[in-house]
This record gives sequence, C-alpha cells and structure tokens, in this order.
Amino acid sequence: MDIPIDQDQHWLIDCLKASMEPYKDRRSFAETSLHQAALQPGFGTALVRVAANREINNDLRQISFLLSFYNWILLIAFVKQHWKVDDDGFIHPVASPTEKATIRQLLMLSMDDRIKRIRTVIAMVVTLIVNYDWPEEWPELLPHLLKLISDQTNVNGVHGGLKCLSIIAEDLDDKLVTKLVFVFFPYLHAIVSSPKLYDECLRVKAISIFHSCISILGSMTAVFKVETDEIMTSLLRSWTPQFLLILETPLHPKKPDGWDIKMVVLKCLMQLIQSFPTKAETEFVVVVASFWKTFASCSNIYVLSSVQGDEDPYMACDSDGSDKNIEMFAVQLLELLQTAIQNSKLAQVIGSELDDLLYYVIAFLQMTEHQVYKWSHDVNEYVADEDDATYDCRVSGSFLLEGIVHVFGTKGINSLIKASVTHYKNSCESKLKGSIYWWQVHEACLFALSSIADSLLEEQSSGLNTEGLTTLLHQMLMEDKEIGHTYPFLHARAFVTVAKFSTMINDSLKEHFIYAAVQAISTNTPPPVKADACQALIHLLPESKPEFIQVHIIGLLSSLSDLLNQATEETLHLVLETLQAAVKAGREQSASIEPILSPIVLNKWVQVVSDPFISIDALDVLEEIKNAPGCFRSFASRILPSIASILEQPLHQPEGLIAGSFDLLSMLLKNAPTDVVNAVFDTCFISVIRIILQSNDHSEMQVFYLYYDHIRFLILGFWSDPPQITNKILKC
Repeated sequence: MDIPIDQDQHWLIDCLKASMEPYKDRRSFAETSLHQAALQPGFGTALVRVAANREINNDLRQISFLLSFYNWILLIAFVKQHWKVDDDGFIHPVASPTEKATIRQLLMLSMDDRIKRIRTVIAMVVTLIVNYDWPEEWPELLPHLLKLISDQTNVNGVHGGLKCLSIIAEDLDDKLVTKLVFVFFPYLHAIVSSPKLYDECLRVKAISIFHSCISILGSMTAVFKVETDEIMTSLLRSWTPQFLLILETPLHPKKPDGWDIKMVVLKCLMQLIQSFPTKAETEFVVVVASFWKTFASCSNIYVLSSVQGDEDPYMACDSDGSDKNIEMFAVQLLELLQTAIQNSKLAQVIGSELDDLLYYVIAFLQMTEHQVYKWSHDVNEYVADEDDATYDCRVSGSFLLEGIVHVFGTKGINSLIKASVTHYKNSCESKLKGSIYWWQVHEACLFALSSIADSLLEEQSSGLNTEGLTTLLHQMLMEDKEIGHTYPFLHARAFVTVAKFSTMINDSLKEHFIYAAVQAISTNTPPPVKADACQALIHLLPESKPEFIQVHIIGLLSSLSDLLNQATEETLHLVLETLQAAVKAGREQSASIEPILSPIVLNKWVQVVSDPFISIDALDVLEEIKNAPGCFRSFASRILPSIASILEQPLHQPEGLIAGSFDLLSMLLKNAPTDVVNAVFDTCFISVIRIILQSNDHSEMQVFYLYYDHIRFLILGFWSDPPQITNKILKC
C-alpha cells in the first residue's frame, strides 16, 4: 500500500534512521525527539502511515513498529499510553477518535504484508486495540479478517488474517463465542479441508483457533450445557472427518511440519474429552484407528531418532518460532491417552488394544541419547530428573502406566508384564546380534515395572498371582548381576528395581545387590550408579538381616563419609539419607566410627544450615548418631563446644546458623540423660537467654514466642532447678 509522505512523516523517517545510527550522540538525540513527538497530537497517525507504507525500506518499517526490544515499541507504546484515559500507564494527550479510526483502518490494510515479522507486529498492535475497541468501535474488523482468510489469491492476507483472528479467539467471552463460531468456523473449515490450496502452517493456525473456541465453550458447560452441546454437535459433524484424515496420514520423520497439524488435532481431542466427554465417546471411536497408526509410527520414529540417535532431521520450529521435536509430539500422545482412560467408555475402546498400547509405551520409556549424555556428565541432573516431574516421555509414560493399572487393574498389570516379557526377549536377541542399544530396552522394562511397583504390591496382597512377574524380575536381575556396571544406567536401574520389589526377590539375590551397592559407593563407579546404589540401600538396609549388614557396615559408613564431602545439590540429600539408614542399621558398630563420622556430618550441617531441606537431613543423621548405643555422651561432648562458641557470638554468624543451633540443641536434649542436660545448661543457657533478650523484636514475649519451637526442649530440661535458672538469668 503506497501512502503519500508529507513533511512530518519525512521528519519521522529521519528520526527513525538516526535512531539506528552507531553514534551515541545522534542516536540519543533521535530517541529524545521521538519521545517528545509522541506527546504531540497526530503522532500515532504519522507513525502508522510510515509503518504501513510498503515503499519505505523494510528494516525501517519494522523499526517503526518495534524499534528495539527495550522501551522502543513505538506504536505499541503509543496505543498503551494514549488510547484510553483511565487505563494504567496513560499519558496525555489522548488519541482523538479520528486518529484512532485512521490507525485502525491502516492496520487492516496492512495485515497482508509480505513480511512475516511485520504481520506479527501488526497482530500485536491489533491485540491491544481489540481489548479497547472491539467489537463496539471496530465492527468492521471481523468482516475484514474473514475476507482476508477466504481470499485464496492472497496468501499473505490469509496468514495475517489468521494471526489476528487467533488473537481475538483467545479472548472471546461466553456471549461472543456462541455468536461468532458459526460466523468464522466455515472459513476455518475451508482452510483445513483444502490441503492442496493452503500450506500446513495455515491449516495448523485454523485448527488452533478451533481449539481456542472449544476451550471457551468447555468452560461454559456448567451453566450452558444444552447450548454448548448443540453447538459442538453441529461443529463436530464437519470437523471430525478432517481430524480423521489428518491422523490417518503417516507420520514422516523428515517432515516435521506434518507433526504440527497432528499435534494441534491431539490437543483438540484432549479438550473434547475433558470438556465434552459424552461427545468425545462418539468422536473418539471414529478416529481411534487413525490414532493408533499415528501412535505406532511415532513410537518407531522416536526410537530411531531420540533413543538410537540416528542422523537427526527431527528438530525444527513451528510457525510461531517455538522449538518442536518428536518428544514433544510423543508426550502429547501419551497425555491424550492418560486423559482418555479416565472416561469409562473411552477406556473400553483403549482396553481392547491394551497389549499393543503397553508395548509401545515401554518403547517410549527408553533413555534418549540426549538423556544419556546429560546424565553421564551431571549426576545432579540425573537425580533431579528422576525425582521431579520433568516434561519428557519417561515421566508422561510412567504416569500413563499408573493410570492404566488404576483403571484396568489386573488386566492392565498382566498386559504390562506381557509387554515387558516381549521387550526383554527382543533385547536379548538384539544383544546376541551385537546391537549397542539392547540395554536401553532392558532398562525401560525395569523402569516401567518399577513405576507401578506400589500398585503391583497392593494387588499381590489382594490375591494377584505374581509368579510371572517374579520370574521375569529374577531373570532380568540375574543378567544385570553378571553385567555389573559395564552399562551404568542399566546397573543403576537394577538397584532401584531391587529396592522397589524387595518383598518379591529372594534373599540371595537381594544380598548380592546390597553388597554390590556397598561396593559401588566405595569404588570408582559412575556417579549415576552411586546415586541409585544409595537409593537401594535406603530401602534395603532397614529390612536386611543384621548379621549380614554388620560385616559391611564399617566400610559403608567410611565410604559414605568420603562421599559426603564430594556430594553436591541433589546428591547431597541422597547421601545424607543413606548415612542415616546405615547408622541405624549399624547400631553398636556405629559407636566405633562416631569420632570420625560426627565431625564430618556436623561440618556439612554448618555448610548447608541456610538450606532448610538439606540441613534437616543432616540433623536427622546427627540424631541417629546420638541415638546409637554408646554414642550419646561422646557425641554431646563433641558438639557442645562448637554450639557454645556459635551462641556466644551470635552477631558474627552466617544466616541461619543461630536458629539451626537451637534446632541442634533441641535434638540433643530429647531423651538426654541428666548429666548431658546439665552440661547443656552450663554451656549454653546464658547465651540462649541473651540472644532472646537482645533480639530486635518489639517485646521479650514476642521474641520468646518466635524462638519457642527451637528452645522448648531446652527450657523443659532446665526447669527441674528453678533457682539455678534464676541465677543464670540474673547473670544475663
């Protein structure tokens, strides 16, 4: 669109050019001039005329919309600051009705710009103005957008129109959405159903608008159930066949553009299941065969690209510039199934294919090439990803397994065991053929079974025949026993599996893995193996035979003490928890290592005292040492001098150490013999009272209340001799 350039616009163009200068003085002068011009009437009109003039240099036109990422959003800033008087951030003068109309008109005429980034910025401005003016003061916007998206000869217009329409669709309220869906949905359907006329990006955007609208309709079902059901019935009559065709198309590994449209269809199906379960029961049956094809092909591509790490053509960006990859697509599939099985009728449909479904789910649980690399180089990442609900196939797949066992019960468990047996046999065959990927399948089977261990053990107590599972576990673990840590992640998973299924594993095999875990901690094994060896010992030590444990306990405590000095972040919690279990299991033998162990743990506690989660773990270990036979008095005599020196100089201590010292004193006084109580009284009481009296709180009672949780055991311990308490307080 060519727009005559007047003198004011020439000045604006010169300022915009100067704002791009490398010379700071010229650039600063131009920026100041633009800020001052923004306060003059007509600035918005001049700005949009320059922005809409396609004969001006494209880079300059982009600058006129979005001069820089920081504070130079000229046209957007103008709308925010001068459009509505009572809006937050308003700055005088307010744009006149004529100026607003001109800006709206020129924005509409610019929506079909040939440059994508210009269309994006236009959509950003439209978003702001829509919030203020649409539909009352901008009724011509929607007809113009529909005209744009229906003009097959103007692809840029279709792109621009859909971009703006998608923004409007996200903000529709319950009154507008019921009126407008029948207005613009036929146009969207025409785009989706014409793959030869419109490219994948446009079809994806059209379906995304459909998704936004049915999400809004879904939120209305509680109040307008009849109305929304009627609307959805009408819409799905024409949209479901398109979904079927889209899912029917095979997933191509080297054409990730095809994933986008399938992804947004999956999101629509999930929204349908969540918001319109009755409708979903009918529609899902129609597309289920196509869905299984997509699911199976995705599994195969995922294994080849992400697990085996073949040459990776599978990374790209979607139409909005966001990364897309096969894992994101796979997660969407798994989450859709997780949602679907919550519907009883859909569960019946899925249940008919349960054996095949679980076979493919286990394939999705394999460690990816990226995970192996990342976890090999950072054990903290390994521990964190195993503990946290990260967004990947292993987590989504394990959630799906839990859901399947909950919904299908024994049938789900038997299907999982069957799928695991098949995968295990395949991994054995792959191993014999020399495949380097066999262990990932093996590990995925153990991971799958461990994910539902609690449910399996509950079913076993209810009479489930677990003979097949027990046999499978022993077969797999016996093989892992022979392999050792040649394959570190498989060996690590074996430790976790033994811990999870300890009641189903014979004593001989269990004791082998306890010994192997002790050896893994004390030798130069890969960090992930050490981490899961700790996990195993935490669970296995409390239930192991004392005579077996006592043989290894001194070496284990010594190794854990060394490991404590190396542990950081996520692994520190594991080591401390393992130490606690080892000290408790060692009992009498713990006394012999207390002089070495206590100072190490106490030093670590001081280092982490500002972290409430880790410091409480260290405190638990110290308490376990204290409670070990023969350790109480030696432990108290070892830590009291350190606590006393801390409390005597409270203002010179790091954050958290004073409060932590109160925790330590409280722990020490639990069930303490009289001589220990007296030692604490003589060493620390005056310092404690001084800290309370010198607190910055408004009154002594408030301070006392603040510290009460920390010192209640201290006070109770001293209360047996009130005169002595009085004398001590007077000395303060």
